Amino acid sequence: MSRGAGPLTELDGGEPRDEATIARVQRRTVAVLSTGQVLGGLAFGATISLGAILARELSGEDSMSGLATAAITLGAAIFAVPLARLARRRGRRISLTIGMLLALVGVVVVISAVAIWSFPTLLAGFLLIGTGQAANLQSRFAAIDLATDRTRGRDLSIVVWATTVGAVLGPNLVGPGEALGEWVGMPPLTGPYLFTVVAQLLGVALYFFALRPDPLLLAAKVAADALRKGKQVIARADRPRAAVYAIITVAGAHGVMVAVMAMTPVHLMHIMGGSNDAATITVIGFTISLHIAGMYGLSPVFGILADKMGRVPTILLGQAILVASLLTAALGQASTTAVTIALVLLGLGWSASTVAGSTLLTEASAEELRTRRQGRSDLIMSLVAAAGAVMAGVVLGWVGFGGLALIALVIVALVVVLSPLARKPRVPVTPSEALPTA
Repeated sequence: MSRGAGPLTELDGGEPRDEATIARVQRRTVAVLSTGQVLGGLAFGATISLGAILARELSGEDSMSGLATAAITLGAAIFAVPLARLARRRGRRISLTIGMLLALVGVVVVISAVAIWSFPTLLAGFLLIGTGQAANLQSRFAAIDLATDRTRGRDLSIVVWATTVGAVLGPNLVGPGEALGEWVGMPPLTGPYLFTVVAQLLGVALYFFALRPDPLLLAAKVAADALRKGKQVIARADRPRAAVYAIITVAGAHGVMVAVMAMTPVHLMHIMGGSNDAATITVIGFTISLHIAGMYGLSPVFGILADKMGRVPTILLGQAILVASLLTAALGQASTTAVTIALVLLGLGWSASTVAGSTLLTEASAEELRTRRQGRSDLIMSLVAAAGAVMAGVVLGWVGFGGLALIALVIVALVVVLSPLARKPRVPVTPSEALPTA
């Protein structure tokens, strides 16, 4: 292989597909996906900070503020399975590129909706932005297409962690973005989306041109080569109950996180006097940025814990952190400091649960079922989050922010009670029994 040919020529040529080469490609794949997550996080952070406020302004009702986040998560749900199917047929590169492109269209629609003051159009824009969230979610699975059992949790968590940079920076660009938007004549509260547009464009270019060779297609080629050459392959036992539990874990943590987080900007506006002046918007942006830092900042720690301590113990650790978060929110709902602490803990609990749960889902699924289940997991977690965001607005008006936090504890309790589903079978599984039946 010539020095300038790169890993694509070497791998597509058939030889060598040795472990060292695969490991080098895996490192490059994680680096590309991590960069994409920085860009995706930058776009998502600004979107979340303003979404609830824009929905409240255009609808004129506090109870409608959760619909912005609900629309994003519903969009992620709608496109989760199609993007997973596309990845199975055409690879992660095409799937992630298309997801980011559709999200870019959604940002343009949101800006247009504010310009014409149309609430339905605003929700349609956020629905399309959800495809970017679906692509970001799929990135964590792309990070472990070529990973080994020993490093699967770590590799997934590195890509999740990379979102920290953009996601923390995004909400803090609200102030400068609004000033820039006013200077160029954009509608009120849409200036920060200028940064979102740039980040989305860069993300599209990155995935399309740099995610080569495609990790999912390469993983399938490596497996096919092994079978063709008669190499002994140990079949991975399919563990459907553990996979179901992993899906419940990820969906539950995501639903709790979105429901509480989506109502935080509105709640903070209320306890700070109800105005949407620059000072209030800045505090909201800072609080959300700290929450997102909690979501992603320590994910490598949770990935290492998942590899060393085990998937289920790390999931239960995440549930314990969520309990601490929700109790802090309930007891300290009148304090901006307590709410901020609760939001940070909320992010940490989500991180531990999502990293460990996603890793468990992948290794509990036979190769033939893996991509399909990953798509279903993203679909279910997004549907749960969308329902949670819609109901959160109603609950907020009914029992307040503290009551919302206490009700969310029910979901945490469910995840803890169902944890025995993830136990490994005691009886050894033969290769014939390991083959999936559906």
